[in-house]
This record gives sequence, C-alpha cells and structure tokens, in this order.
Amino acid sequence: MRGKRGYYEILGISKDADANEIKRAYRKLAVKFHPDKNPGNKEAEECFKEVSEAYDVLMDPERRAAYDRYGHAAFQQEASFQGKAGFHDPFDIFREVFGSSENGGGIFEQFFGGSGEGRGEKGYQRGSDLRYDMKISLEEAAKGCEKEIEIRKLDVCERCKGTGAQVGSRDVTCPMCRGRGQVVASRGFFQISQTCPTCQGSGHVIERPCRPCSGEGRVEKSSRMKLKVPIGIEDGSRLRSLGRGEAGIRGGAPGDLYVIVHIQQHRVFQRDGSDLYCEIPIPFATAALGGEVRVPTLENTATLKIPPGTQNGTLFRIGSRGMPFLRGSGHGNLHVKVQVEVPTSLNSEQRRKLEEFAGLCGEHNMPLHRSFYEKLKGLFS
Repeated sequence: MRGKRGYYEILGISKDADANEIKRAYRKLAVKFHPDKNPGNKEAEECFKEVSEAYDVLMDPERRAAYDRYGHAAFQQEASFQGKAGFHDPFDIFREVFGSSENGGGIFEQFFGGSGEGRGEKGYQRGSDLRYDMKISLEEAAKGCEKEIEIRKLDVCERCKGTGAQVGSRDVTCPMCRGRGQVVASRGFFQISQTCPTCQGSGHVIERPCRPCSGEGRVEKSSRMKLKVPIGIEDGSRLRSLGRGEAGIRGGAPGDLYVIVHIQQHRVFQRDGSDLYCEIPIPFATAALGGEVRVPTLENTATLKIPPGTQNGTLFRIGSRGMPFLRGSGHGNLHVKVQVEVPTSLNSEQRRKLEEFAGLCGEHNMPLHRSFYEKLKGLFS
C-alpha cells in the first residue's frame, strides 16, 4: 500500500508555485477526474478528491506554511472520524473555482454535456449532505472524546439493497423520452431540451419498483454512529464524515455528514483561542501580605504566588495551563484575575485592630490613592 502522495506532486507543480499556477493545475486536473466525466470510475473519483484536498491546502497561506513545515502530520490532529475533517467538500471547491448556476447548469453542461450535480452513469443522484449540531463540554474539547449520535435520514433500502427494483426486475427504456434522458418542450417559437421528469435523465425506468422505497432505493430510518472529536477543537468547528449523509437515489453515491461542534459555557473558565481566563477571590490579608493560593485548572489545580500589595483586578498568567493546541503539541496559557475580598462582618476586636492598622498607614502605603488625588488638584478651584 503506497503512502499518501505530496500535495505538490498531486498537482504537478513546484514548491514555489504561486496561486495562479496552483489554480491552473487544479482546473486542469479537476475537469479530468470529475466523477460526472468518469461515471462509475472509483479511481478517478479518488483522484478528484485528492486534487481537491491539495488545492484546498495550498491555496490557504497558513495551512500551506504548516504543510511545508510538517507535511501531512500538520493535519493529523484535524483529522475527523474518517480522516478528512477540516477539508472542504470537493464539489464545493469545484463550484467555487468554475462557477455554476443553482440548478446545476453552467459548468456541468460546458464540461460534461448535462446538468445536475452528482449524477452517475444512469443519472442516479448523489445523496444530500447532512448537518448535525453537537454540544460538548470544555473538558471534552480539551481531552478529545468519542461521541455517539443518532440521526434520522434516508438510508439504503434493505429490501432492494439500494437498486430500487424488485428481485428479478430490470431496467427498461423510459417511455417518455425513449431512452434519451431529455424531452423537448415548446416555448412559443422556441424549443427547449429539458431533463425527462419520468426517468430523471437516466433514459431508463424500473420495470417493477421496490415497494418499501417506491423505486428510490432508500427509506427513512434512524442511524447511530460514533464520532471522534479531536483534542483542542474550537467552538463552531466543522467535522466531516465521508459517505455518512443521505443515501443516493437508486445506488447513487451517498452524501457526507457535517458535524458542527458547539462548546458549552463553562461555570469557571472563559476561552479565547487556546488561552483560558478565570477569576478567583483572595483574602484581604493575602493581597496585603502576599502568599500562595490554589487556582483551578481543567486538569486539577495550580499554585499561584501572590506578591505583597497586590491590587484588586490584577491579572496573572500561568504558562501552559490553558487549552491544548489543535495542531501540534503544547498548551495555551491560563490567565487569572484576582478579586480582593473585603471582610463584611467584623467583631469589636477585629474592628479595633483594623482601625489601629488604618491609623498606622500613611500615603506611602497607598500609591494609587495618592496618585488619584494628585490628579484632582485644581480641578474644582
């Protein structure tokens, strides 16, 4: 089994190729290997995906720099449950580069002589892509996890195995278009060729359709699956699982499943990229005299040294105790904001001692107080 080919090798370009060269190479190869131009050819389909992935990475300056430095290992953490998360859909890339109309015309007609995305040799349509919104905790995002989900979707009919036909039935020529897949409609002085509504452009219809699926080759049912969430994933990230979308019509290729990850709000921490932020209360005496306090982290706790004279709202940084990096080793930082807690209820002895302490303090003990009133001088004269 050969290893994964390099992206520059796939596109047939040099490592110093600019964006225009990358796009030219992609356009040439994408047309050559597009599934609509190579119906039923699995090898061409894989080449089309390979070319799209190479273009997807090399046209993004940041991802290209990461690839140039680390190779395919740069995206190992990004890999989804089927190893492709983070890369855009090949057909989306194709439409973006070439452009196409909403009904599938334009570029498809120009290169493949027909309209309709994802049609195979007999016009069988590719299944729709599906979206699933999944919630996970911040701890699960930090450690990575495996989640099991259940979705209801159009799946392959068990009775006919996706063919849409009863056992022993066969395809016959469509009586509407007589096998051409197109019908001619008159519009005044014009005649317009359109996809046959009976056979959906295949030129064939099933002699005896399967009853459970009415000849579509798919029925609606629930499906359970396990999804692997990579370590350090961010809120709003999109994971893609190939072939886990809706089944195609009458044996058409299945769509993909897109999982949007939503990270639930944490009761202690706020996240900013790979850094975490939290606030902790510290006693008035600790702020004045200095000391050590325990700070929560996602794993356990850490020790934070408080210098004497720490003011309320001071922000401290604890290195490498934040979220793990999504691509590569290491962690972000943990930022801790301290809230100096003032006693709310004093007994007579505590009050006497505090009044004595206040009498002993001079302006040199309160630089912020002194600085503030220096600014006020002459303001109300």
